[in-house]
Amino acid sequence: MLARTIRRALTLWPRSLCATDESNPLAKKQYSVIRDPVHGDVYLTHEELRLLDTPEMQRMRGIKQLGTTYLVFPGALHTRFDHSIGTVHCVQQLIDSVNLSFHLKPAASLAIGDEEARVIRIAALLHDVTHIPFGHNIEDQDGIFERHDSAYRYRRMLAPNRALGRVLQELGVRDTVFSILTKPGTEGRQEVPSYWMQLLSGTIAADILDYLARDAYFTGLKLQVDQRVTSYFKIDRASGNLYIDLSKHDLLREDILSEVVRLLDARYFFSERVYYHHAKVSAGALVARAVDLCVRGGALSEEDLYDCTDDSMLLVLERASTKLPEATGQRVRDLIRRFRHRRLYKRTCVFPAYENEAIQAQLVERFFANGGAKEREAVEQRIEDAVHFATGKRIHVIVYCPAQHMQLKEARIHVRWPGESQVLPLAHFGDRVPRLADLENSYRNLWKFYVLCSDADPEVLRQVQAVAQAEFQGARNVYALPREG
Repeated sequence: MLARTIRRALTLWPRSLCATDESNPLAKKQYSVIRDPVHGDVYLTHEELRLLDTPEMQRMRGIKQLGTTYLVFPGALHTRFDHSIGTVHCVQQLIDSVNLSFHLKPAASLAIGDEEARVIRIAALLHDVTHIPFGHNIEDQDGIFERHDSAYRYRRMLAPNRALGRVLQELGVRDTVFSILTKPGTEGRQEVPSYWMQLLSGTIAADILDYLARDAYFTGLKLQVDQRVTSYFKIDRASGNLYIDLSKHDLLREDILSEVVRLLDARYFFSERVYYHHAKVSAGALVARAVDLCVRGGALSEEDLYDCTDDSMLLVLERASTKLPEATGQRVRDLIRRFRHRRLYKRTCVFPAYENEAIQAQLVERFFANGGAKEREAVEQRIEDAVHFATGKRIHVIVYCPAQHMQLKEARIHVRWPGESQVLPLAHFGDRVPRLADLENSYRNLWKFYVLCSDADPEVLRQVQAVAQAEFQGARNVYALPREG
């Protein structure tokens, strides 16, 4: 029985993983095994190990997957390096599922060939290589830089003058990997099959399958998702889209649909409990503000952070602070010191989306869009001056306004629904799956506009709250300050 199971596993494993090149001394072994705490044994080819050993990939050992979350969940110390390896494992599971579906019904779907699997796995390994430390706080919530997945960053990171780009060039896959990782319409991008990208970064794909499981493991939160959901992936012959088959004998596979929805629920659960936790937001705001002050003062550029780890970025900010005017430099150093010692700014006002729908767009346009940094600085200064006049204390305030859609998730995964002649995004069937609309609304309601204060004195916090509420007339604050004693 065991021998039969092993033989079956080897027939499903891409031949590219088992092939050897006698001229290559590294190829004496067919593959190498890395022990992962989440998935167990992960098998990597020697090509993948060459890429993993480049300085660009090794840098990711120093970038925490969840940024500042470890200040709330102490175990959340896992890195983007770990996640990259796990994503390769998950994408191989999806490839195996697709190929098994093809072998069972060759006329109904497409298979993934060995060379395809090779480049997809390499893209999975490299998909996060352009991340900078605390990137989501700096890019998505404060809008200082463009997102990590911009074409410019990938083009720079995969350039032939870098070790990573040279290895990709030697392997003959640099242009193809760039095309998988960038969006359609990007200059210099080749056309590649849709499912190559969907396997990595779709609504339900290798990226999310790894990070949900990994984040659950290291935060200690429970994740209830049956991995069996990955067994129903296929590739549609007509459109080339990756999809989940919800149809059997023209009946809805309710068991599979419920697992898909449960996975989307888990993604929301982690967004609410972990990704947008208020202490994580406050910690991220400290780092983002230090970066903003250095950038606007001309002491730092985006490129200065591309090769940083979490720790080295703080040192870079401290060095940059010495090039700023004394007061600004001191402010940057204080922000970094507070972050290191977990002396976070306190909430004084919280203006959530669900209470501020009428003016949310106005707040985002005023404080987040281009030019928003100057407007934030002006209103912060007015609040600080008013509180100093009332209490005699000098404080610092951070007005923290994220992008309106933040990381809004939609059910873009394609499905085959009973009775439909083509595969369509799951969101198309929202009227038949009410939970999808609930989740979309819930994501929108995660948006919160914060006013944070450097002082913990309850009287000062009350003054900040009163002044801020007058400053943001029409916005409804829902945060009640703790009572004294």
